[in-house]
Amino acid sequence: MSSISLVSNAHVDENSSKIRAKEVPWPGYQRAGLITSEELALIKRVERQSRAKTESILLSDGQTYSLLYLRLLKKLQRVDTMQWVLVMIADALTGADHDERIPLFTRAAESDPDMPYVPLLRAFETQDEFVHLKSAQILTVLLSSESTPVGNHILLPLLQSLSNFVQSPSSNKRDVAVQCLEALLPRPEIRKAVWANSNIVGGIAEILRKKPGPQMSYQLGFCFWLLSFEQDIAEQINKRFDVIPLFVDVAKAVVKEKVIRVFIATLRNLVTNAPSANLPAMLVSELLPFCNNLATRKWSDEDILEDVQFLREELGTRFESLTTWDEYTSELESGHLSWTPVHESEMFWKENATKLNERDHAYLKCAQLVKLLKDSSDATILAVSSHDLGQYVKYYQPGKKVVQELGAKARVMELMAHANPDVRYQALIAVQQLVSHPWQAV
Repeated sequence: MSSISLVSNAHVDENSSKIRAKEVPWPGYQRAGLITSEELALIKRVERQSRAKTESILLSDGQTYSLLYLRLLKKLQRVDTMQWVLVMIADALTGADHDERIPLFTRAAESDPDMPYVPLLRAFETQDEFVHLKSAQILTVLLSSESTPVGNHILLPLLQSLSNFVQSPSSNKRDVAVQCLEALLPRPEIRKAVWANSNIVGGIAEILRKKPGPQMSYQLGFCFWLLSFEQDIAEQINKRFDVIPLFVDVAKAVVKEKVIRVFIATLRNLVTNAPSANLPAMLVSELLPFCNNLATRKWSDEDILEDVQFLREELGTRFESLTTWDEYTSELESGHLSWTPVHESEMFWKENATKLNERDHAYLKCAQLVKLLKDSSDATILAVSSHDLGQYVKYYQPGKKVVQELGAKARVMELMAHANPDVRYQALIAVQQLVSHPWQAV
């Protein structure tokens, strides 16, 4: 089946119907020398005809019309002509025998190396949203059916447009972009190219954070699942985009089985391809108790249970081998501090405060703790990180100088005026530790 069936949008379909019925002043364009009399004659055979009639013409003259449409798109700049041509190309690709039609367009390169992609990519230079969406739809069909890897000169302009789409305020552009990515990401060279465009990955993560409906959540999950097959992506995606807590939250919140399935399968891929990079964040996100819960449910798809069991075993093994220091650093690295028991354990701080000095204070700066203190706007994270800095200097007095040099002392003092009472309280206690000169706790 042609991939264009995956890229459907009510707004685009409605406008396509209007454009099919609209009269384009082709005779005037012929008199102006923009098209030839032969091209006009071919256009008149299919213009404003029923889909059945144009289908019967394409059955006998498909190659002629595929070349005609591409030539028109290449040489005509007017939006009305581009809209009509794009609708006719999409109709040809989604009609009967569509699988046989795709080569009619891709073979156009034999007579003109610009074909079929350059005219379709150039369409993105217009200001018309319909032209953008229809071009993306057609390019997706053609590229996803290519038998050889797609070159960057074609791929990168398309991905830049999809990057703009996923960040657009237009829901139609976001919808079409996600569907295009679903159809394109099965190709390894496209996965790598998408990963190189951080705005696409960040954009689809942002759409997911805004809690779309179940169908869009599934489509976004499918994109992430495809990306997670690449080891270098699996190793970096959570560090760069903080997706593991997002995936867990989505899977917890939804009811539809297929949505849970795609996110659990994605999490499994992340463990399989990059366990050390992803297991700590999964533990912090409480994926293990969630998987224990999922294991008790009845599923129509047995793959879910297999994936859940795999995650339970991997997370369980990791959890059993964790020291309290491992738990703490996993939480730090995830960026999601909360009042887990280690923070309030005096024994933990007495035994581990000096470990924050390891690797040139890496857990304090490049950081982790100080970075969260400076950058976060979350009240719980600010309260916990203030508390932890206070505990660090309480049990390691020379740490006061380190904290001051990293700019954290000034930040904690600012937080004494924070709107949240817990943040104010923890900042006050931390400042007392930072400015006092008591006997050193032993």
